[in-house]
Amino acid sequence: MSFLRFAGRRLLEMAVTLLGASFVVFGALYLAPGSPASFLLSGRSASPAALAAINEQYHLDDPFLVRYLRWLGQVVQGDFGRSITYRTDVSRLLADRLPATLLLVTMALVVVAVVGLLLGWIGAVRGGAVDSAILVSTTVAVGTPSFVAAVLLQGLFAVKLGWFPSGGAGDGLLDMVWHLALPSVALALYLIGMLARVTRAAMLEALDGEHVTVALSRGVPEREVIRRHVFRNSLGTVLTAGGLIVSTLLVCTILVESAFSVGGIGQLLELATTTKDFPTVQAVSLLIVALFMVVNLIVDLLHPLVDPRVTLGERRADA
Repeated sequence: MSFLRFAGRRLLEMAVTLLGASFVVFGALYLAPGSPASFLLSGRSASPAALAAINEQYHLDDPFLVRYLRWLGQVVQGDFGRSITYRTDVSRLLADRLPATLLLVTMALVVVAVVGLLLGWIGAVRGGAVDSAILVSTTVAVGTPSFVAAVLLQGLFAVKLGWFPSGGAGDGLLDMVWHLALPSVALALYLIGMLARVTRAAMLEALDGEHVTVALSRGVPEREVIRRHVFRNSLGTVLTAGGLIVSTLLVCTILVESAFSVGGIGQLLELATTTKDFPTVQAVSLLIVALFMVVNLIVDLLHPLVDPRVTLGERRADA
């Protein structure tokens, strides 16, 4: 399948999926108890005229499909409405908070990739006691939720030792990196264990391949065989896991950002959900869904580059 044909098909699939997700995101909030009007009134009683004015301002009395189509038309134009909690445009909230979340996810992804790949490589190649120690440590990592890791890291390195800030996102790139160091490790810990195990399993499977035995019998250095044949043949599996890892990072930011008061879109989503800020919840949820799909598209495009058995949109018959 040609690149343009594959890309066009995937973009069409993404558009249809995003349309369906927008309907679910918009409609799900109206099934929850409470309403934006009750939050705006803060529990106070209101006259019928005041309640009618609130409903008119936020179009709460319009039929569901009318509200959805109006909202969808605004979203297509980049207008996500006005936040009920912050009394400002949701687009501005996203623009202010998205950089902190993207930097946090990027830093955590780097930690996961470096440490996870290294541990998986060492465990598969060394074996013995080293492999057992790595299996134990990755088991502990996988069994440690992100919010627990956040509390432990914050208590030790921020409160007790004072090496890192206990919260906030910082100002300027270097200051943000310093502030987000602990949150990125807390976010990465669980996924380090997962990637290390995936890498180890994929490399052990590749080590049993006939081509590896042939290469070693011909006198090719073991280090070269591992690098060019074993690890390279494992990258397809690792890349597939990488797509899941990035998606998980986006979800887990909600817990970590709240623990460290990062002020990104994860914490924004939590606060907006608590206060029934419908426009903000809808915008952040739709943004996360869109990021999921972009990550999956990138993985699909990169897969043929790291696994020669895979072509765009299909796997070769001899794989």
